Amino acid sequence: MHITSLPTPWGIGTMGAEARRFVEFLQAAGQAWWQILPVCPTGYGDSPYQSFSTFAGNPYLIDLDDLAEEGLLERAEYAGLSWGNDPLAVDYGLLYRQRLPVLRLACGRLRAAPPAEFAVFCNQNAFWLEDYALFMALKEAHGGIPWTQWGPSLRDRNGLALARARQSLAEDVVFWKCVQFLFFRQWRRLKKYANHRGVGLIGDLPIYVSGDSVDVWAHPEQFQLDEEHRPVEVAGCPPDGFSADGQLWGNPLFDWDFMEADGYGWWIQRIAYQCGIYDILRIDHFRGFDSYYAIPRGEATAQKGRWRQGPGVRLFQAVEAALGPRRIIAEDLGFLTPSVHALRDETGFPGMKVLQFAFDSRDGSGSVYLPHNYPRNCVAYVGTHDNDTALGWLNSAGRGDVAYAREYLRLNREEGEAWGLLRAVWASVADTAVVQMQDLLGLGSEARMNTPSTVGENWRWRAPAGFDSPELAQKLRRETELYGRLASGVQPQ
Repeated sequence: MHITSLPTPWGIGTMGAEARRFVEFLQAAGQAWWQILPVCPTGYGDSPYQSFSTFAGNPYLIDLDDLAEEGLLERAEYAGLSWGNDPLAVDYGLLYRQRLPVLRLACGRLRAAPPAEFAVFCNQNAFWLEDYALFMALKEAHGGIPWTQWGPSLRDRNGLALARARQSLAEDVVFWKCVQFLFFRQWRRLKKYANHRGVGLIGDLPIYVSGDSVDVWAHPEQFQLDEEHRPVEVAGCPPDGFSADGQLWGNPLFDWDFMEADGYGWWIQRIAYQCGIYDILRIDHFRGFDSYYAIPRGEATAQKGRWRQGPGVRLFQAVEAALGPRRIIAEDLGFLTPSVHALRDETGFPGMKVLQFAFDSRDGSGSVYLPHNYPRNCVAYVGTHDNDTALGWLNSAGRGDVAYAREYLRLNREEGEAWGLLRAVWASVADTAVVQMQDLLGLGSEARMNTPSTVGENWRWRAPAGFDSPELAQKLRRETELYGRLASGVQPQ
């Protein structure tokens, strides 16, 4: 369950009281982990996988009530604004217009009497924060257009042009630094609150970064770009049983030869930073490290792409040599080959098993997702944010697929068939089992978080007020206890 899905009066879930309440729900229910989506700023399509920065935090997640308690806001400065008419869906367009002006008020008061920890934060995070704050200030000054459309001197990071921009946009640069300070101060409080209650946070690291990001603007040498900083080829997935056109993500691809010659320094810094934020890190699209799908720039679909060789285990050997062992989950879904399995096994990372895939006749690999075939070193899911809810899948999947699932799982319609799917992953030998909040609530397709290759209605779902009831916590605790998965107060690492 992503933070954005928590109920608040202010248009989107945040890191405030409702997040702490949810931690208390998880503790009461005997749960050890809370898995979320990337917390970076959302970009194109409101997607957390298309961010302006791989290091920054999402300003929308900053809790306004907590800022008011600190004296940085007056409640009337945000309570009288419109935050949307549907409490069960995020209105990102409205947030874009409303949230930043309110945060400017808070940052203005912070700057009037800055705490000592603000300077410490800026110094410790200067390696990404300086470029990010300038990038966002420039982006605002250019009306939000991509950085590749800025003037050549700024696009190419001419030293004199950057110095002039820092001077002329000094106020805005400091504002964006303040926003990040407020985000990570609230994040650290939430993580501490969760960890002290025996709940660890599982974060998510997208393999790729957005083309319109500070990461590409500040480090173009790390990517496959032409002389005008445009991608030569872009990322995606090939056509398969689920999509005749494949998936065209459009992200720039990494220059793996340059990265290897550079000792994978960019990746080491990125993973070290993310592991400092979360207790466990899920790395998205793990198979892209073995080989990646490259689509010529300008193609309308992913049909004409081709597979290229990735860095393989050399990258993760360099990461471990620099950082030591880290707790990582490999999102090893999609088109897998023996070499992908070998890479995952060589790293020792647990892979993912998605129960819905076990019964999908469109994909010949279904048997590996049947619970009786799970290895112990894996994380079992009914579905992820990219899948329909359990109930939605039962109501929309092929008739034969659903019949197979009902027979295999012995589903109970009187109780609600979604719980039968949940019990299947809890009863498996997988070391960890993660279920979606929507499935615990018995919600249908209307609560789906994301439909890949679509734009406009994704990432919007929000839970109703009171969703985390004591009755649901008690039921979840009993089910968790029955299958030997009850958390026993173990502190996350």
